[in-house]
Amino acid sequence: MGTEPMVALVTTDLTVGGMTCAACVKRVEKKLGRLDGVTATVNLATGRARVSHPPRISPEELVETVEQAGYTAALPEPPRKRQSEDGDEAVGARQERDRLLVTALLAAPVLVLSMVPGLQFRNWQWLCFLLAAPVAVWGAWPFHLRAVRGLRHSAATMDTLVSLGVVASFSWSAYALFLGGAGEPGMRMPFTLVPSASDGAAHIYLEAAVGVPLFVLAGRFLEARARRGTGAALRSLAQLAAKEVAVREGDCERLVPIERLSVGQVFVVRPGERVATDGTVAEGSSAVDLSLVTGESEPVEVGPGSAVVGGAVNAGGLLLVRATAVGADTQLARITQLVTEAQSGKARAQRLADSVAGVFVPVVLALAVTALGFWLGAGADPQAAITACVAVLVVACPCALGLATPTALMAATGRGAQLGVLVSGPQALEGLQHLDTVVLDKTGTLTSGHMSVARVTAVPGGLGKEAVLRLAGAVEQGSEHPLGRAITAYARRELPERRLPDVSEFVALPGRGVRGRTEGRLVEVLAPDEELPSALTDALPVAEAAAHTPVLVRVDGAAEALIEVGDVVRPGSYRAVDRLRRLGVRPVLATGDREAPARAVASALGIDETHSRCTPEDKADLVRDLQEQGCRVAVIGDGVNDAAALAGADLGIAMGSGTDVAIGAADVTLVRGDIEALADAVRLARRTLGTIRANLLWAFGYNVVTVPLAMVGLLNPMLAAAAMSVSSLIVVGNSLRLRAWQPSPVRGGGR
Repeated sequence: MGTEPMVALVTTDLTVGGMTCAACVKRVEKKLGRLDGVTATVNLATGRARVSHPPRISPEELVETVEQAGYTAALPEPPRKRQSEDGDEAVGARQERDRLLVTALLAAPVLVLSMVPGLQFRNWQWLCFLLAAPVAVWGAWPFHLRAVRGLRHSAATMDTLVSLGVVASFSWSAYALFLGGAGEPGMRMPFTLVPSASDGAAHIYLEAAVGVPLFVLAGRFLEARARRGTGAALRSLAQLAAKEVAVREGDCERLVPIERLSVGQVFVVRPGERVATDGTVAEGSSAVDLSLVTGESEPVEVGPGSAVVGGAVNAGGLLLVRATAVGADTQLARITQLVTEAQSGKARAQRLADSVAGVFVPVVLALAVTALGFWLGAGADPQAAITACVAVLVVACPCALGLATPTALMAATGRGAQLGVLVSGPQALEGLQHLDTVVLDKTGTLTSGHMSVARVTAVPGGLGKEAVLRLAGAVEQGSEHPLGRAITAYARRELPERRLPDVSEFVALPGRGVRGRTEGRLVEVLAPDEELPSALTDALPVAEAAAHTPVLVRVDGAAEALIEVGDVVRPGSYRAVDRLRRLGVRPVLATGDREAPARAVASALGIDETHSRCTPEDKADLVRDLQEQGCRVAVIGDGVNDAAALAGADLGIAMGSGTDVAIGAADVTLVRGDIEALADAVRLARRTLGTIRANLLWAFGYNVVTVPLAMVGLLNPMLAAAAMSVSSLIVVGNSLRLRAWQPSPVRGGGR
């Protein structure tokens, strides 16, 4: 009998409605997990479920399974439909706000009269009863509805506790008014923070009956607004996408929906407009602002042949751009998808919290019944026993447990995206936190990855640096060699106000350089094969000579300057390596380049350990060796040759400017192509996980302290309701602080 072949799993995202606490999350996950081969991760803060399942199980079957658990579910909608969905959410938010306002207007007189005995007039209790009735029924209706729905599916959630608390408080008050003597004219009721025994007539607890739904509604309204704030960065990324684009066809221009734009079409980007999609500049030159896409604060100059990213803002002239990617293939779409996926995961601590939440509500119900039985069995006043029972029901809060990780993760991943750092999920954050060794690629990571002029040294008393650079750049215009293109580009960049002169008698000298005549002078740009003037050799450090290719410029036969061309170190690489070292992370350089350039770069950056001429297999072996030494290793790279090492490391970090293969193998992507962002990522990870731990400590500690206080009768139900709502708000508020996190220079070895 053969074994069943392995089947590739499919991932489906669902929007789940009706979840209010971590117990709901656990129930949905368990219900989906009962399907053969299905695993699910549900996020309370986003209301999303990420489900891995065999192809034989359809998405519709997953939706039906969630609905059988007592919740609503839907498949993600296309963008156009999603806009109407957002409108429906806005209508729902307004309805909840209206319910809160009406509840507050009805509850306020009840709370004031119950808490200030001096204001209690004749028959005040009946007025309070009339005002409390609609609050207990209509104001608390969402809790009652979800509690009954859960009961039909043999499930108990936070709504069950709130509903029972309101029903118990209002029912006891009705009994006291009609049968317990509390309805007599002239009745006065003192207010105390701690429940007390009655002095003849039964006490009424209408303040609890209205206070519980009022405070819980207010707490959830504020919590929803705050949770929406944690996802603000993701929504801002979505808003960067253009809705329409002006397509240029010959001399004609027409406006079309972005969905109809195809690869290869040319579109217009006017000053102040966003680039509709990824492309290459066909005509025009300008500066583009990438800050909202990559976190890069400095505008980037672009011209014909330059790559531009969808969502960037054109800050200068008119551009004609040829589309190279559309839809889900664009960099902006990949960024948005990475952030969305990151927010669906769970940290190890949250998985523990979810396990606790799965049994939390049944345990609280058992404790409430135990408290009631204990007080009645001890001969206590029935109303004191019921008060303790209601306080236990109301004060317990699994909401904070469910929100501890997702709200912090949403705020952190959104803030990271704004700073140009994308993490794949909480596992990547945990990896960043414990990182102690990072293997750095050289070309394209620490260096720019393309040939450029590193330095120009002119002979003292000669023509001067600018004049020589202008002549050399002019002659090299006819060269196709990378060194020549680098010199010409540098000359144009350094001398923008002076046009390079025309060249005649141009000759390419194979293996040596080029020669030409310009402005009546014979200019030669050659690899030096003769003894250089001491003025040039003295200015050429050994390290630079090893790292760069020297090019001699001769004008009319006289040596005038030495131009050093090479793959220059990126601006900020030294600061990045220094900051990593201060964070306790050891840098290791591994490159496929020659030993001399590798050591030159390592020396310039202060890296002690260098591995040169590394094949992709060598890099992967280096990672394994470091791991065997007990190191927690991250690899940062940008090319196909880095993919194996990225996948094998404890944490793979890709440069956003790198290949799709490298980015696909990585856990973290530095979108702005600046490794200084890695130190920011490490510090953000440490801050985020610290926030998650603080949230969970508060969520557990709150229940450990307040539930026993309620059981022994030291907590008024109304104050219990307020405390429960504040508990969730504290967790969400603590997470929101991550939205304002700022990268700053590291001093010492701390955070």
